[in-house]
Amino acid sequence: MFTPFAKAWRQHGWPSPAPTPRSLDVRHVRNDADATAALDAALSAPDLPELPPAGEEAALRRWRSFRDDDLGDYADGRNLPAVDATSRMSPYLKLGVVHPRTLLAEVADLRGTGVETFRDELAWREFYADVLWHNPKSAWADLRPALSGMRYDEPEDAIEAWRSGHTGYPVVDAGMRQLLAEGWMHNRVRMITASFLTKDLHVWWPVGARHFLDRLADGDVASNNHGWQWVAGTGTDASPYFRVFNPVTQGEKFDPSGDYVRRWVPELRHLDGKAAHRPWEHDAGYAHGYPERIVDHAAERQEALDRLAATKR
Repeated sequence: MFTPFAKAWRQHGWPSPAPTPRSLDVRHVRNDADATAALDAALSAPDLPELPPAGEEAALRRWRSFRDDDLGDYADGRNLPAVDATSRMSPYLKLGVVHPRTLLAEVADLRGTGVETFRDELAWREFYADVLWHNPKSAWADLRPALSGMRYDEPEDAIEAWRSGHTGYPVVDAGMRQLLAEGWMHNRVRMITASFLTKDLHVWWPVGARHFLDRLADGDVASNNHGWQWVAGTGTDASPYFRVFNPVTQGEKFDPSGDYVRRWVPELRHLDGKAAHRPWEHDAGYAHGYPERIVDHAAERQEALDRLAATKR
């Protein structure tokens, strides 16, 4: 459970960041032609996302901008995908460009709900790494075996619609298109899109986890896969499988202006405000080629609950 882990994590504390070395001696070696060719081929791929600026200096510039401007309101701002109010440190943390101790040291003397919430997010990262360390099989198998008898589907057309952002549910499609374009997705929308795949399409969570790892610049096996299990109800969270995110009301709650949807789903830019979350309720909702819903959420939510009941029986 996260709460006792986070409490122990805070009580234990952490050392200060390592000092900058006086010099850094780099050994020069002959280039590996095959490795260079593979790198050139990867960088010339046609569907590369727009990656964040590389390097420690770029990471620290981004961090300090967030710390000074957005950290105070982070507890609320982190849930609004249309607003650039998260740290965007995850790719740098994943690659080791910046260390969590550096971020913790720079907020050590700060107080407020935003700071505490940010520390909790770093604790979640440590927590999932610890879970994977003690349960290595949980990278690709249910951490909790209670749902081992759950019946899952493999609807290839529906999975492809989910991957490409053409499910007919605006906030889901916006998130999946952001993933393709940026190699990153807002955390709130990660939960919504994961719930849609596992609860509305009834697909086992590793299918989605693998796609995220393929596309995310911050793709970390521990955080990504255990985050998927949190949504799927097979992981560490106390709320099990019966928690089902409603993709419409979630969009309306966390993207009330509809700006996030309109940014990533141009077919809906003609709809103002919250109307972007319900194109089926407007005469011109589908005028620009946006697809109709591939499933009925209410029906699939009930189907998910029925499958849970059957598993318990």
